[in-house]
Amino acid sequence: MTIVLNEPGVDGLTRVVDALRGWQDDRTPLQLHPGDLGWAWALGAERLAAAVRTWSVDGRIIAVGYLDAPDVLRLTTAPDLRQDGDLARRMLADFNDPERGVLPPGKVGLEIPDGALLREVLLEAGWHPDEPWTPLRRDLSEPVKDSGLRIEVAGPRTAGVRTAVHRSAFGSPWFTEEVWHVLAAGPVYADARCLIGYDDQDNAVAAATVWSAGPGRPGLLEPVGVHADHRGRGYGTAISVAAAAVLRELGASSALVSTPSSNAAAVATYRAAGYEPSSERLDVSRAA
Repeated sequence: MTIVLNEPGVDGLTRVVDALRGWQDDRTPLQLHPGDLGWAWALGAERLAAAVRTWSVDGRIIAVGYLDAPDVLRLTTAPDLRQDGDLARRMLADFNDPERGVLPPGKVGLEIPDGALLREVLLEAGWHPDEPWTPLRRDLSEPVKDSGLRIEVAGPRTAGVRTAVHRSAFGSPWFTEEVWHVLAAGPVYADARCLIGYDDQDNAVAAATVWSAGPGRPGLLEPVGVHADHRGRGYGTAISVAAAAVLRELGASSALVSTPSSNAAAVATYRAAGYEPSSERLDVSRAA
């Protein structure tokens, strides 16, 4: 088969998101999700499009990569081609040749879903296992208990509250109210909700964004945060429970989240919210 590497451009992003939606299933607990691109849309469609790569055959997208950083590629493939040798070898060649515009020379990192032949091909070519991640999943076949927080779905009037919690939680100034409006205007956000959790004193203490991939498919929590002034009181667990409830309302089969395995506190928080950890998954990297 003739495999074509491409940058989809802004006009092609919807096709990319549609492909990712179709690949989501509960057997693959950690792979690139439409919500990952939806969250990245906050920085603008042009910037997102410049960070996306696709591999296609006869017009069908068979693999999608997203440059989460210039030297970090998050990648997934069509499930029926995860063991395809031609695709794995073609991607290896593309990763190793900076002229192809996927990864720069030197040290780089790559996220690959479990069960992909590409992982074996890369390791045989001299790449190395890297950072371990813990995927966690909460089944949504049964109703979700009340979280104990008053939950509000953020909208234009409360975007400032939502973004203020995020900035405090992550110590990052970039997620402003103006950026939220860019996020919410993106097409992926039609299947998403930004949640604000309030304590019994009506303080905004936690926030999360949830992303549906469509009915019967797993949804994603990205991101989840607790205001710095209100940590250590169980609000991370509570907002994670609320996020699961909203994803169930959206028709999701499960709620997924992942965190570096080194972040033991985050793993414990999600477990307390009913998310079950799957086996660790290792990124792979190429040395400089």
